[in-house]
Amino acid sequence: MSLSIRLLAGALALAALPLHAAPLPEQGRWITASGNLEVEIAPCGKALCGTVSKVLGNRSMSHPGQPMQAADSRPALGMRLLTDLRPAADGTWQGRVYNRENGQTHDCELRLVAADQLELRPLGMPAMAGAQTWRRAAGGMP
Repeated sequence: MSLSIRLLAGALALAALPLHAAPLPEQGRWITASGNLEVEIAPCGKALCGTVSKVLGNRSMSHPGQPMQAADSRPALGMRLLTDLRPAADGTWQGRVYNRENGQTHDCELRLVAADQLELRPLGMPAMAGAQTWRRAAGGMP
């Protein structure tokens, strides 16, 4: 095989490899505001989703100091809490968030406020109502 054919074959093989974009800063592992869960935010189709990767505790957000009584009896580990997060023009991500404590799903927006902090806010609520700050888990970069 001539050198030019081998070079062409090599170039075609490289072109066939998938190109991987750098991870988005919102991707990775995050600790929820309650400290109960570690959530992995990763691509799912053409959006981002957040799936529980570790259960750390069982504290109630609505009744501080008490154990959480989940409306959903399914195990938290592996549960998808954030779905269909897509970039919005204002730099936020908009999608849906599932609340295990009351069993409800709400529209939400997610905003990276610092390299190690995400703000999650249910939409359709007064300013700061229900807003949570999640912090990046140790070693939680994608």
